[in-house]
Amino acid sequence: MTSAAHGRHRETDGATAIVPVRGGSKGIHRKNLRTVRGSTLIARSVEGLLRSGGVSRVVVTTDHPDLAAAAVAAGAEVIDRPAELAEDSTSSEAALLHALGVLAERGELTPVTVFAQATSPFLDVEALDDAVTLVSSGRADSVFAAVLDHGFLWTEKTKGARGIGHDHRERPRRQDRAPQYRETGSFYVFDTDGFLEARHRFFGRIAPAVTRSFAALDIDEPEDLLVAEAIAGLAERQLGIPSGSERSEHHLDVDAVVTDFDGVHTDDRASIDADGVERVSVHRGDGLGVRQLREAGLPFLILSTERVPIVAARAAKLGVDVVYDSADKATALRDWATAKGVSLDRIAYLGNDVNDIPALEIVGWPVVVADAHPEARAVSRLVLERRGGDGAVRELADLVLAARAALDPLKLSTLQSNGARP
Repeated sequence: MTSAAHGRHRETDGATAIVPVRGGSKGIHRKNLRTVRGSTLIARSVEGLLRSGGVSRVVVTTDHPDLAAAAVAAGAEVIDRPAELAEDSTSSEAALLHALGVLAERGELTPVTVFAQATSPFLDVEALDDAVTLVSSGRADSVFAAVLDHGFLWTEKTKGARGIGHDHRERPRRQDRAPQYRETGSFYVFDTDGFLEARHRFFGRIAPAVTRSFAALDIDEPEDLLVAEAIAGLAERQLGIPSGSERSEHHLDVDAVVTDFDGVHTDDRASIDADGVERVSVHRGDGLGVRQLREAGLPFLILSTERVPIVAARAAKLGVDVVYDSADKATALRDWATAKGVSLDRIAYLGNDVNDIPALEIVGWPVVVADAHPEARAVSRLVLERRGGDGAVRELADLVLAARAALDPLKLSTLQSNGARP
């Protein structure tokens, strides 16, 4: 495929990776901000692309400010995506053509473009690098991520099911069948000028880039997030993806902290005496963490659905706001935030179970304890290392204080002397 616009290309040894993401999602609310092992899908995509030797820059095109902020925090550049190009019916090609048009106006096109999808949480960087090499060397015009597939496909007809691409009366062994390539959607690599001419990701000489099996997972339904969380450890080791502890520190810059009570300040267990009085155990370190947050000037709220007076008693001892016996956590949280003059996107909420999901979904930093319910983990932005009742509140407090210290280094020595981790 010959180029008609080499003059628009900037000098570079790497490809430009473009990640189209939008705020609306019918299958999973705020899908690209959902997490796997504490890292959002958009952050995992950007960080994976930045590890590629074949990619020189990552550009996220989006219509949503939260996605833009998350992309920048992960190391990407952002192009504002018009609302009319962020509808359910908008094709990926339309978003790519808009982003490339913006880059062309700036004189920043590169000869090779990578189209990556944030819904693939486990990027096979080696396969991506091979794909970039195929296109940049001129051996292919368009390359797509795929896995080898030896399965027998069927389709239902009016006279019964029929095999696709095989005679159902013959059952050759796996090793005797020619492999098929199943497109994963993880990434596509193509000659930039060829794409601008064809206006489609497939053109010219098309080739597959075979990825490893874990890289084929695509997040489309809520159950996919649970699968991703379950296999993340194995997938990251197979693909050489840094684990959560090896990634850069979470910059938890917030203006207020809200927590659930049972399962967060406690281990979710209670004892009841003969008079029906309920007792729980709390972690002293959590109390110190809350005190340090108060001294740093951050509003703190305990928000609970429990009716027992012990919640109010603990809040009174800590000197913080409390709302308990709340059947609607999201509404209670919004009302409190309005009263305090704090934007929801500047709040960290720490929860542990499914009744926390409505609150987790509306804040900028949804955080859960290490032993949180899988559905709560799926909507979180960060999963702590500590379990509920075992210092999780203190861990969150330390992260918040460290972020504030990073913004104002003069505060760091004071925080350290009070016991907060830098």
